[in-house]
This record gives sequence, C-alpha cells and structure tokens, in this order.
Amino acid sequence: MNATKKTVRGLGLCSGGLDSMLAGVVLREQGIDVEWVTFETPFFTAAKARKASEQTGIPLTVKPIYPIYIKLLRDPPAGYGKQMNPCMDCHTLMFKLAGEMMEEKNIDFLFSGEVLGQRPMSQNKSSLQYVEKHSGYKGYILRPLSAKNLPETIPEKEGLVNRQLLLDFAGRGRKRQIALAKQYGLTDYPAPAGGCLLTDVGYSSRLKDLFAHQDECTEKELHLLRYGRHFRLNPDTKLIVGRTEKDNENILKYHNPQTDTVIDVKDHASPIAIVPRGGPKDVIYLAGSICIGYSKASNLTPIDIVVKTPQGEEIIEVIGIPTADFKKLLI
Repeated sequence: MNATKKTVRGLGLCSGGLDSMLAGVVLREQGIDVEWVTFETPFFTAAKARKASEQTGIPLTVKPIYPIYIKLLRDPPAGYGKQMNPCMDCHTLMFKLAGEMMEEKNIDFLFSGEVLGQRPMSQNKSSLQYVEKHSGYKGYILRPLSAKNLPETIPEKEGLVNRQLLLDFAGRGRKRQIALAKQYGLTDYPAPAGGCLLTDVGYSSRLKDLFAHQDECTEKELHLLRYGRHFRLNPDTKLIVGRTEKDNENILKYHNPQTDTVIDVKDHASPIAIVPRGGPKDVIYLAGSICIGYSKASNLTPIDIVVKTPQGEEIIEVIGIPTADFKKLLI
C-alpha cells in the first residue's frame, strides 16, 4: 500500500507586484501549497499584496512590523541605498520574520519573486547571498523566477521542489514576465515602480531631518512626512503647512491632539498648519506668520489666527510674511 504523499508547503514574501504573483503561481503549478506574508510600516503598505491575493487566490497574512523596523532603519548594518532605503537589511529582516512564521506553521521553505540582476544593488548575487546569510535561513530561500541561475536550495535538493520546472530569468527586461503572466491569465498587475517611500527623495530628506532632531518618533509623525510643506524653525521645532485640502485632512488625521499645536487663519481661506509637539510662544508667532503667507490674507498687516493647543484655544494677532522670506527654512 502506498504511503500518502506529503503536501509540500511554501511561504512567500509578497510585494503585490507581477514577480511576486508569478513566483507563487509557478510553484502552485507544481502542486505546492503556497501562501504569502507581507509586512506593513508607515513606509510601505499591504494594498498591492492584498490585491494580488484576491486575483490569484493565494492566501495572504499581513503583519505590521513598525517597532522592529524603526530600529533597523536608524542604523542598518549594510547602510542605505540612494535615499533612506536600507534594502538589503530590509529584505533580511523580512525573510527572518517569514522564517520564524515558516517554523511556527511547519512550512517547508521560503520563496520570493526576486529576479537576479533586476535591481543592480539589491538583487545581484552578493546581495542575495547577504540576505540569506543574515536572515538565518540560508538554503531555505527559493527564488523560482531565477532559480536556475542560482545555487540549488535545500527544498530542491530534497526533491520537494522540481528544479526543472523553475525558471532562469535575469536582468531588467520584463518581456518574459509579461509573456508568462499572459500564459497564466494574469492581466491586472501594477507597474514595476517601487512602492516604498524610503526611495523617495523628498520623503527621505524629511526623514533625515526628523532623525537628526528627534531620538524617538511615532508612526503618526512618519505618516505626516508625506503631507504638506515642512519647515525647520529651530533645532527643537518644525512646522507643517498643508498644500491642498487633502493635505489639510491628512495633517489633521495624523497629528497628535495631546501634544501638537494647530494653527488656522481666522476669517480667510488658508492651509492648516501644525507644530508637532508644540513650541514656545515666539515660535508659534513665526509659525502663524508663515501660515498667513500661504493664505488669502494680506501680508504685512495684522491678521487673527486661531491657535489650538492641548491646553485650549486662543486667538492671537500676527503679521504675515511673504513666502520668499522663509523658503530657506523649507526642509
């Protein structure tokens, strides 16, 4: 009598991009039971991964990892990319966390949609080896789309995965991925542009400033970096002024009413401004003057502004400053 064949299980990292989707589907075609995990921080969301899960039917677990991620981000062992992106250590951490989940759930191996050479810094052979070594799961990380260009993994050696059915993709071209997607009926997938805020020049500049002036920061403060104009008023105080109505909404959504000061120009169309963690009165006057500069009120004439602090609300009179006079304070 034949023994029941063991179900092989793989846990993949899913960004929600086409390569992630293809890696999952390629393994599923072998009869492997695949599932995904994706991680969330203020710098990247699970939105694309959720959509990929819906389209492919591959189950997805979403895990928020802010507390551990922010420690890594302040001092990544392998350093940053062009901006504040610690790609190698980020991938290492994700595989480490996925590996712990793999062990908890008795899954056989890890996988991802990484393609050798697609990103010259984070997806070359030495970078992939760095991630494997430092994740603690060397030999258990399979990259199905480039497997034939990489050393054989433990699940391949043990016959859990058929190496002959894996692929040899390499380089930055996308033609083979697009053709394979068509073969599998995958038509709704995002463009290959990165979805990580840490690769964005403007966001990274604001994050560097925040790290330089604060030993600790909250998730909400990191979300606030995405909206409005940011000014460094002094080493202890910054100002955020909305650009649009959407900015205003998000600034109010993510500000902390227990610590922040909110400024609004009375009786004039104006942006919302906040001073995160508040500031002394002279700084609030300066912040109000800058806020007036972006409003419909006249500059160089006394204007009432509404100042809301955790202690209450007051109206003070401030003279607006032309925007050209304080652009040097922009972060």
